[in-house]
Amino acid sequence: MREKEALFGVKEGDEIRCTLCPHRCLLSEGSLGVCRTRKNSNGKLVTLIYGCVSSLALDPIEKKPLYHFYPGKDILSAGTVGCNFHCPYCQNWQISQNVEAVCSYISPEELVGRALKENSIGIAYTYSEPLIWYEYVRDSAELCRKKNLKNVLVTNGYIEPKPLEELLPLIDAMNIDLKSFREDYYRRLCGGSLEPVLKTIRLSSRHCHVELTHLIVPGENDSVQEIEGMCGWIEKEIGKDTPFHISRYFPNYKFDTPFTPDTILKRAYSIAKKHLSYVYIGNADLPGASDTKCPSCGEVLVGRSGYDTRIVSVKDNKCLKCGQKTKIVMDR
Repeated sequence: MREKEALFGVKEGDEIRCTLCPHRCLLSEGSLGVCRTRKNSNGKLVTLIYGCVSSLALDPIEKKPLYHFYPGKDILSAGTVGCNFHCPYCQNWQISQNVEAVCSYISPEELVGRALKENSIGIAYTYSEPLIWYEYVRDSAELCRKKNLKNVLVTNGYIEPKPLEELLPLIDAMNIDLKSFREDYYRRLCGGSLEPVLKTIRLSSRHCHVELTHLIVPGENDSVQEIEGMCGWIEKEIGKDTPFHISRYFPNYKFDTPFTPDTILKRAYSIAKKHLSYVYIGNADLPGASDTKCPSCGEVLVGRSGYDTRIVSVKDNKCLKCGQKTKIVMDR
């Protein structure tokens, strides 16, 4: 843990209000926020994780998952520790729920240098929650921009509008988890709230490329009504061309509910397709469920098998069969 003065702290008497995320933690001397990475230290708000990297790997961009942002390319992925949510089924709980996990210090300059060396398209801030890593992400993203590299956030979207607005000019793409379309789910299982996430999705979609992921936990967020409401909202508020990833849950951390069956995934897929042009199923070996197809003629534009990606029938953002325009970001 390395202390560094943090942004978005407001003095309230002898205490400090952290205004980075909607928890707005009020911190007395020595106390930690919900994320356990921001602290009142001698009357100053500090971050304990600046430069603390728990995970670093060169990943296919599809692993984020981003299917419409430079498909087939690799991106250097970096993560820290901690999270401002406490989901009991977290797939990365060893780092998100354990701030004592082993980290290495990597400066922003070193991180960007690694991305250049790896011939990566940029840096994805991922694995745990990157928005609580705000100061490091911002500094690294600024250096990325200077080197013509891309910045990607894989996030739960739980951030206040002001810090998000300050960060978005540096961000090229985001995958935002939309964990549920019910307030009670967010409060009970995540320790947060739905509306701030919806605000993040609205705001971010006006500034950068956005894809959404919905992890389906059987018996918790898989009802027809919820999927219908969620996808209808996305169509109306963000647009029907928004890529939507349905992800299979696996038992992990504190949850032992059996993994999401194919029947529930396929049902959610059918509902989503009524509202959205590009729907995908992840973490499941279902033929064609990861392919990008032309919404006009059905031609396979980008084929995928696992993380093996093939550009099939798209050029200059148009379907080669019927000429339909797409919003796939790719090299010309």
